[in-house]
Amino acid sequence: MQNTNETPDTKTPRMFDTVLVANRGEIAVRVVRTLRAMGVRSVAVFSDADADARHVREADEAVRIGPAPAAESYLSVERLLAAAARTGAQAVHPGYGFLAENAAFARACEEAGLVFIGPPADAIALMGDKIRAKETVKAAGVPVVPGSSGSGLTDAQLADAAREIGTPVLLKPSAGGGGKGMRLVRDASLLADEIAAARREARASFGDDTLLVERWIDRPRHIEIQVLADGHGNVVHLGERECSLQRRHQKVIEEAPSVLLDEATRAAMGEAAVQAARSCGYRGAGTVEFIVPGGDPSQYYFMEMNTRLQVEHPVTELVTGLDLVEWQLRVAAGERLGFAQEDVRLTGHAIEARLCAEDPARGFLPSGGTVLRLREPEGDGVRTDSGLSEGTEVGSLYDPMLSKVIAHGPDRETALRRLRAALAGTVTLGVPTNAGFLRRLLAHPAVVAGQLDTGLVEREVDSLVATGVPEAVYEAAAAVRLEALRPRGDGWTDPFSVPSGWRMGGEPKPAAFPLRVPGDEPVTHTPRGTHTVTGDRVTVTLDGVRHTFHRAADWLGRDGDAWHVRDHDPVAASLDRAAHAGADSLTAPMPGTVTVVKVAVGDEVSAGQSLLVVEAMKMEHVVSAPHAGTVAELDVAPGTTVAMDQVLAVITPVEEEERA
Repeated sequence: MQNTNETPDTKTPRMFDTVLVANRGEIAVRVVRTLRAMGVRSVAVFSDADADARHVREADEAVRIGPAPAAESYLSVERLLAAAARTGAQAVHPGYGFLAENAAFARACEEAGLVFIGPPADAIALMGDKIRAKETVKAAGVPVVPGSSGSGLTDAQLADAAREIGTPVLLKPSAGGGGKGMRLVRDASLLADEIAAARREARASFGDDTLLVERWIDRPRHIEIQVLADGHGNVVHLGERECSLQRRHQKVIEEAPSVLLDEATRAAMGEAAVQAARSCGYRGAGTVEFIVPGGDPSQYYFMEMNTRLQVEHPVTELVTGLDLVEWQLRVAAGERLGFAQEDVRLTGHAIEARLCAEDPARGFLPSGGTVLRLREPEGDGVRTDSGLSEGTEVGSLYDPMLSKVIAHGPDRETALRRLRAALAGTVTLGVPTNAGFLRRLLAHPAVVAGQLDTGLVEREVDSLVATGVPEAVYEAAAAVRLEALRPRGDGWTDPFSVPSGWRMGGEPKPAAFPLRVPGDEPVTHTPRGTHTVTGDRVTVTLDGVRHTFHRAADWLGRDGDAWHVRDHDPVAASLDRAAHAGADSLTAPMPGTVTVVKVAVGDEVSAGQSLLVVEAMKMEHVVSAPHAGTVAELDVAPGTTVAMDQVLAVITPVEEEERA
């Protein structure tokens, strides 16, 4: 739909006065920033969980649209349209995620007299159906990955297609994107289980469990082309982004341009992307994604088209000098593109890292908590797109991505160096994140050399996750506690209150502090170095090496890593072990919601049997029996919201039953 606010005499498109941003978090903040720069009034929407969120505070106006669950707020078309009508918005920007690629939402906006800042609903529907999308672009001359044909395939038909293609194969939901529901199957005997799991995740993520199967290309590179099209038949591409650094099919690092492509291949892939956009009548900003064999970049295959702004759009903005949100608005308002393909120039190199609420030390499980201390990087060549502020509550209802840190430089080496430094300076105490993991990934020799593929992160993950707790962390934690014991004031001091370690009639005994970091064994630490505790900083010197930490409450952070160092009570821990002797408590691996309960109290279970499923931030985690036994306690039901480490069930081992 074109902007209807045209002057009657000239029919010249006029920019919107008010735009509603139908999203939350960092993307809403980022869209509001461009709206403000363009002099356009912004309207934010929020659920009860986001009443004090940053995007709400930064918008010109904000409207409550419902309770915390996304289905009753951010995914409610009716409530979003009501908010637009209430505030006089002329257009809706969907951001990415939620309803950004929902054709029904785009049509509903049009029917309500609103401009949907995105492609036509028909283009969204076509490209949102991966099966139809492949057939459409293939007819336009764009190469596609060999795979199944037709939609609505049964489990048996999918399995037959997979066997015909030959393993390894990739199962993919026809709807949605972002790697949700994708399953790599190397063993044909596992096809039935993997198809069932892929359908379940696709249904939960997109409300549609239709699957397709494609040939898996070993050690592939993921390269996507940014396209921009107006409503007057003009389509250009803005170069490529390399998104090969992924974990569980989710992008973690993106960069532009790719070191793999030469100018000829870049031009050829760009033209293929333009043809893909033309084949569906595209308008606005979109991304055509290709899979590329690392050994032969000339053999590229269309995977899918994302009919929205991408998470990684900032790297394209930094190398082209274009504001993609601004051009989304201009195109939606009916303007022509102000430049041609030959005017697009790529300058320098840009790299982006996605900061997520997840704990690498616990298998990257989603995390949560309150942001107690926040420090986001800035400076020459560094940009941060963030939805965070101190006091932000990070829960389990929404996507785990908190912010994006992007660095730009005249060359790739400079961009990498700046991004590593920016991540080292990132502080989000109170919520475990992947910042330290990302910093180490960017220093990996293969990444530095540009020798990337989509399996690199999974192969190297063990070397990139910090193991154990450095002694300096316990030293800093003990220093904080020691400092808290020191008397305050200038008056008389009781000598027995001074933590000097002095004892009557005996050798001095320095203070010792029982401490524990979740996931690690408890320690009793006696400070042995020098230290300084000032405000939110702790500096300790051990063996001649100085370490500086940020701190907030019981949290310490350094170089992107963070540790929650709690006081440990050995007596309470011993009593707890005694209370559960002969039984194993199964605890929640992450804050989330119990979606499946497969057992009841009294049921006999076998070792490794799946008992419950906990879901958080669109990720499922199966809780299994650690050993054979009987379900002695079951403290949850489907729909129960649980905190991390909350007891879910207790399994009495077989041998204990036999002794009884």
